Amino acid sequence: MAPVLIDAAARARLISRFGAELAEPWCDALPDLVARLNTQWGLTVREIRPGNSGRTLLCTGPGGDLRVLKLTPDPEVARLEHAGLRAWAGCPAAVQVLDTDLDAGAILLEGLVPGTELRDRDVPWPQIGAMLTQLHGVAPPADLPPLTERVTFMYDITERTVPGSAAESHLTPEVLALARARAMALAEGGPVAVVHGDLHPGNVLDAGPVRGPVAIDPRPSVGDPAFDLADWLYLPLAAGGTLDDGVEALRPHLPGLDAERALAWCVALAPLAAHAPLRRGVQRPFTDALLELAR
Repeated sequence: MAPVLIDAAARARLISRFGAELAEPWCDALPDLVARLNTQWGLTVREIRPGNSGRTLLCTGPGGDLRVLKLTPDPEVARLEHAGLRAWAGCPAAVQVLDTDLDAGAILLEGLVPGTELRDRDVPWPQIGAMLTQLHGVAPPADLPPLTERVTFMYDITERTVPGSAAESHLTPEVLALARARAMALAEGGPVAVVHGDLHPGNVLDAGPVRGPVAIDPRPSVGDPAFDLADWLYLPLAAGGTLDDGVEALRPHLPGLDAERALAWCVALAPLAAHAPLRRGVQRPFTDALLELAR
């Protein structure tokens, strides 16, 4: 049986993200688009993965190898992701692009084996340090936006979705305004590198013992590389430890780690990290610790 390319829940997420005017016709036309790309690139779709900005299809390529087809209703989303991945062309720590049809919002990527997320696993700190060093070691291209745009986008979305949700009593306008100001101040200064922009453990896949962790799904920009550290420093905090525990775990494996800026980003981004669980009505010691950081 062929996998369902777009179900009601996925359609609703895309309408919420892009608006009905863009998302509805795209969802309706998705089967024809996938059929065309399958023919163009010799693909057979075998599994659909969820996503907030489009659809991710695990495919078999013409040689029987694993390939990943990413599709989005907004071609600008695909162009931005491609610009970041192009900056990391040849970098083992980033997933590699095989082909694109950017006008159609399509990117064809290599498949990663075993391809399991690092979410809910012991953190391989030496490998994470090596991955960060590689990602932040490339020359920033001219066609990536500044980190200030990424920060603005993240806080704009949060401010739109908090009202009326279970997070509203915790993430007040005052808390979000203070956090936005902190994040913008950090984004406007500091060192400059290609920033992944969404480097949480769910966006890092195990590519096997030789290659190690590989970053996927960037929301790239140019700015302070310490931005990408926050989601990793939160992990010991979520486990009952401290942010400093994360700094000390990463420090031996990340030359030039600026602990002061990394911790400042943890404070500035704390409301965003707390947003998703609070919207689901989940409040636990980790969310309490994030809210305390945000005060």
